Amino acid sequence: MNLRDEYRSDDCQLIQDFYVPCLEQATLYSRAVGFFSSTSMAAAANGLTVFIRTGGRMRLVASPNLSEEDATAIAAGLRGREETIATAIVRELDQTIDEIVRDRLACLAWLLSQEILDIKLAIPRNIKNRGIYHEKLGLFADREGNIVAFTGSANESSNALVDNFECIDVYTSWESGVQQRAQRKAEHFERLWHDATPNVEVIEFPEAARRSLLKLRPEQPPTREPKAAAKSAQYRVHQKIDLVLPLTGTPSLPAQIVLRPYQEQAIANWFANKGRGTLKMATGSGKTITALAIAAELFRTQQLKALIVVCPYRHLVTQWNKECRRFGLNPILAFENIKAWQGKLSSQLYALRAEHQSFLTVITTNATLMGQGFQSQLAYFPEKTLIVGDEAHNLGATRLAQSLPQAIPFRLALSATPERYFDESGTQVIYDYFGAVLEPEFTLSDAIAQGALVHYLYHPILVELTESESQRYIALSTKIRRLIGMGDPDDANPALTPLLMERSRLVGSAANKLEALRALMSDRLDTTHTLFYCGDGNVEDSVSETSERQVAAVARLLGRELGYRINTYTADTPLEERADLHDLFESGELQGLVAIRCLDEGIDIPATQTAVILASSNNPRQFVQRRGRILRPHPHKQRATLFDTIVVPPALDRATFEMERQLLRTELIRFVEFADLADNAGEARLKLLALQQQYDLLDL
Repeated sequence: MNLRDEYRSDDCQLIQDFYVPCLEQATLYSRAVGFFSSTSMAAAANGLTVFIRTGGRMRLVASPNLSEEDATAIAAGLRGREETIATAIVRELDQTIDEIVRDRLACLAWLLSQEILDIKLAIPRNIKNRGIYHEKLGLFADREGNIVAFTGSANESSNALVDNFECIDVYTSWESGVQQRAQRKAEHFERLWHDATPNVEVIEFPEAARRSLLKLRPEQPPTREPKAAAKSAQYRVHQKIDLVLPLTGTPSLPAQIVLRPYQEQAIANWFANKGRGTLKMATGSGKTITALAIAAELFRTQQLKALIVVCPYRHLVTQWNKECRRFGLNPILAFENIKAWQGKLSSQLYALRAEHQSFLTVITTNATLMGQGFQSQLAYFPEKTLIVGDEAHNLGATRLAQSLPQAIPFRLALSATPERYFDESGTQVIYDYFGAVLEPEFTLSDAIAQGALVHYLYHPILVELTESESQRYIALSTKIRRLIGMGDPDDANPALTPLLMERSRLVGSAANKLEALRALMSDRLDTTHTLFYCGDGNVEDSVSETSERQVAAVARLLGRELGYRINTYTADTPLEERADLHDLFESGELQGLVAIRCLDEGIDIPATQTAVILASSNNPRQFVQRRGRILRPHPHKQRATLFDTIVVPPALDRATFEMERQLLRTELIRFVEFADLADNAGEARLKLLALQQQYDLLDL
């Protein structure tokens, strides 16, 4: 890459001649801009539409523009520092700004919303000085570790940014004479980013400021550099820029993805197991990335020709599509309307066999897999095909298992909990088809220890059943005891499962959970980013003696009665509306989402900071997934908080009590294990103690 040692805006076009070429090669862009102002942020956005295409990451440091009054109030302890800084930034972003500046800020806002951009603030340790971090520094780094450093002289706080004269000096790590200086610039920025610079403290970007910037985010990713109205027109870029990595259609590991050691070990073990196996990895541990890395390695070493991904839900098809495109793939999305995909699939299968196409990717749903339209195409897939079963525990059901293609040699199952609840034969079907669970099993504890999931606080809330609920619970428990006592406990009894499910729904939708929720949220009405997990049963209404779905009852309580800004999120929510809800939830405009089971499997809302679990479940899979979902990392989440409503069973006769004790032991083990991993383990265990004492389970 040939670069000049100096670029001046009077003899070149800075974006086209410098920023764009560097950003096309970079996987990491680091920038310090001096004051945080609308125009300095716009200057930092030069050429970033190209960066959207390359899939890199950006780090940005700025100094808040505090007034003398702000600094005095902070120093005197009259105002909170973060609140004052956030107010200053919001004040800056709310002022009237030029269209080109707004367009560039929109680009930054889009990068921020996609977690591509991370912003930190540098402030003087002695706030009375009202100094700022003045250095204007930029660094581009590629996958090989090459560095381009530049320092600039532009007056970025000017309101006429586009007309400014700008001169930047450039230092590269591969040119003799300047390579040490380039390295020093990189070291200076790293010290700054990690808060190791004397006299300057670096803090996270305040949430209020983040929400203010996100208001400028466009509906669609930016595709063009903003055109300047200035006479010099130095910032004009006419060509449209692609938004994604060039889609070759063949899988390759993106440079910005660094596999964790447990992922690398899982991949090695899958290959050692002759291309078969089940990965039992905790929610949030990167199962999708691991699977696509396997596909990329298979393509590189064994000329893999096709990839089939099977998902239980439509929203997972969308998420897989996003990740596949990061790996250079251009998948066919085969679900719902057969006319939208069958012709395309047939054409690409023909092109693959005729060697006019080198690779084929198709992502489908469990329902579509079972259909004749998809089944009729399976015979035409090449021998070197990989099938990935996502949330593979679902694939043990009889009809789904019968739909799995037997001729495909490479098979991979993904699930945090591959064991099917009360269905050992279905679990064995999964292992027989995909292969046994491979090491390393990556548990919740492992994920937290390695930073794949965040730490958390755990608050169990014990809830009692109403009188009528207790009577139904006792009647169901008595029937369950009789069925269990009728034969060999190892034999599956078809009449047992519906009774257990009915009792589980009764517990999940216990009416007193609403009262517990009211008491909890009355003191938390100023919070945001909260998920409410509901059951799919009914809640008894003591006033009208009617019943309604728990999700509706919770939404009514939170929204109408308490004024908490929420929306429901169910299987009936259209995909387009789900995307809008994600955005509103991410920005904090929606304080909470009230959801049922569609959030159990695979949905990604990492901005969630708090979960209130109202849907108790004996199913180990749902237990693990509901609690693991909240622990996904996010730039603005240091720790998660979970409130878990646990129903206390009513008094039972002795024979039923013994059966209940054994069933409860399994469930309590999970609660206790989860409590033990929490940062407040002692407090959490103390709340479970009463239930352990009632059922003589103190040995847990």
